[in-house]
Amino acid sequence: MEHLDYKHENDNNSTLEGKRETELRISPEEWAAFEEKAESSFWGFLGCKVVSITADETVISLEVGPHHMNMLGIVNGGVSSSLLDNSMGMMAGALRPEYNMVTSNLNIHFVAPLKGPVIMTHAKVLHGSKRTLTCYAEVREADGTVGAIGTATFRGIKK
Repeated sequence: MEHLDYKHENDNNSTLEGKRETELRISPEEWAAFEEKAESSFWGFLGCKVVSITADETVISLEVGPHHMNMLGIVNGGVSSSLLDNSMGMMAGALRPEYNMVTSNLNIHFVAPLKGPVIMTHAKVLHGSKRTLTCYAEVREADGTVGAIGTATFRGIKK
């Protein structure tokens, strides 16, 4: 997995619980542990790479290979679904590190075929409370074409 571009943003654009989220609450040490664990999981198998993560947006990229394609020659819907869930889940975990954030609902709309060679997800928080976050994300081609959109709700389980 590529090295995480760990950023602290202070532009006050993300609203959670009626107040502004101005920075991530996860340490570089916690990210290092995540990277090590992720490499041997489904995340690593897919080939996901973190481009950036801030309190406002998480961006993940994937270099599309033959094993990501379906028999029609486009990116398999399961790959897009996993990218959406991963990008929104990563944002949820980064904003609520005191909890294990698990997906409780995932909705996906496939709006255009994706072919690569690189696709990216962009995830944002729509609403949050102490133990839940609702997020929105898009999977896009490098030229900006949106191939899939999704929303998800994540529930925090105490560690």
